[in-house]
Amino acid sequence: MTVTPESVQQLLGSENFGDRLRGINQLRQLEPAIAYELVQPAVVDPNTRVRYAAVSQMSSLGNQNRSAALEILRDRLLNDSEPDVQAVAADALAALKLTEAFDELEHLYQTTPEWLVKFSIVAALGELGDPRGFILLEEALKSEQEIIQSAAIGSLGELGDPRAVSLLAAHAENPDWQVRYRVVQALSRLGGSQAKSILTNLAQDHEPQVSQAAKASLVSL
Repeated sequence: MTVTPESVQQLLGSENFGDRLRGINQLRQLEPAIAYELVQPAVVDPNTRVRYAAVSQMSSLGNQNRSAALEILRDRLLNDSEPDVQAVAADALAALKLTEAFDELEHLYQTTPEWLVKFSIVAALGELGDPRGFILLEEALKSEQEIIQSAAIGSLGELGDPRAVSLLAAHAENPDWQVRYRVVQALSRLGGSQAKSILTNLAQDHEPQVSQAAKASLVSL
């Protein structure tokens, strides 16, 4: 069956949430400008899965109207009742580089009890690329939750602030090899003499994936 704006709109207006989900998935087959108009009502759908799918598509469709997308995503970030939707709103804000939402992301990180939301905000800060994120990432690096620490390591690498190298040094000896691997990835982005020194040590790591990644990073730096 050919997908048309009319057929998608019919699905999105269905009382069956499965139909609405299908409609959102089919938006990818339409012109972005049309898809953007059709997806907007779905971001406040009563069904969580539908809202999640709609907000996730804003990562690409939001470029059709960035100022409107900013307000839509801010609203879902702060006001949605489901952590999954708040988390994907943070992802979308970062994908669109909407640095205007930094204050809201920072505030929500400090106030939410939901680990998933915290994790998504920390992971988003690297892609967002706002220098103000460094202080929040420094705080996240001290989190009691290892998954948030790991996300902070990755985002510090993406953010590119050389001050991160000294923060990551202690984590180069983390007993979890996957954390050490993340440190290698981050240091390879940051560069500099201190990063090279740490990578030289990690090139001797007993875990092959860590040592091989460190050796490859040293070649490229």
